[in-house]
Amino acid sequence: MAGRGKRRAACRSSESKIPVEDGKKNRREKSVIPEELRQELEDLYKLPMPEDFYHFWEFCEELNPGNPCEALKSSLGLRLVGPCDILAGKHKGTRNPEPNYLLHWRYFYDPPEFQTVIIGDSETQHHLGYFRDTPDELPVFVGASKARNGCSVVQTGDNLFSAVNQLLSRRLKEVKNKSLSGVLKEVEAKLTAVAKTLGYSLEQKTKAMKQRDRKAVTKTFHGAGLVVPLDRSVGYRELPETDGSLKKICKAIVEAPTDEARIKAFAPIQEILTYVHFANDECDYGMGYELGIDLFCYGSHYFHKVVRQLLPLAYKLLKRPLFAEIIEVHLANRNWDDLDQLKG
Repeated sequence: MAGRGKRRAACRSSESKIPVEDGKKNRREKSVIPEELRQELEDLYKLPMPEDFYHFWEFCEELNPGNPCEALKSSLGLRLVGPCDILAGKHKGTRNPEPNYLLHWRYFYDPPEFQTVIIGDSETQHHLGYFRDTPDELPVFVGASKARNGCSVVQTGDNLFSAVNQLLSRRLKEVKNKSLSGVLKEVEAKLTAVAKTLGYSLEQKTKAMKQRDRKAVTKTFHGAGLVVPLDRSVGYRELPETDGSLKKICKAIVEAPTDEARIKAFAPIQEILTYVHFANDECDYGMGYELGIDLFCYGSHYFHKVVRQLLPLAYKLLKRPLFAEIIEVHLANRNWDDLDQLKG
């Protein structure tokens, strides 16, 4: 069976927590966001939020006290959403009697590990969010994704200041309007000053992120990588197909001219599912996790049934039940445009 020799690499320790912030965190001033509001937010999302989230909100409050969610709209075309809606009190005025925060601004390709915080242009569905390896730990990085362009998640630093600063730098290189350039430079100066004062790194790839990347057992179709425990009780074995060959299999299934041809094209997937069953029996849960994520990222509804078989089980075996809950509700409500659970 492919990859068996690599299933429990040199790393023998159980899955360790990756620090999101650098050594300056002990000296960093805590945000003034009230504990009750923090707790309400985390209760609704069922996720712990990093301190940079609250600090970035305060930064946006200084830019636009009347509407922090729109503080970066005129300069960068960005809007704060998701958990920021809770800080803004938007959830208290919604007409939706039962908003599902697991779906709030969850884009078509967003895996359960991704939590949208900032959105950009609607044409590409550009958005920024926190990426976690486990739901009970802080994020390992801030990712950027353009859903209309595919499932890729690009690492943009370990905090929101870093992610937005990179967008500012890119925009400054592109813009020719002097007035807008001046606005961007002013925002950039304020952002970098606050980040420096608070001790946030503006690097796209920090030391902690590099350490986390070395723990990733596979990149997957979205490119952000997956981390699973590698110890004497839990492991990982590679899929018997490369990413390229698996994509070809998926393409053949999606483009099959008839149902009969599609069933035939599914044969390689069925064979891999047998390998996954064996891997799960031997506690190598990462194999089913990888296949499930890859099929989810391919995006076709033809794979939803298999993804439902793979991912909820993989997450539960890896002790990440919230991610199992997220993937189940997402597959049942997966769409392109109806993303705001608090609208109206």
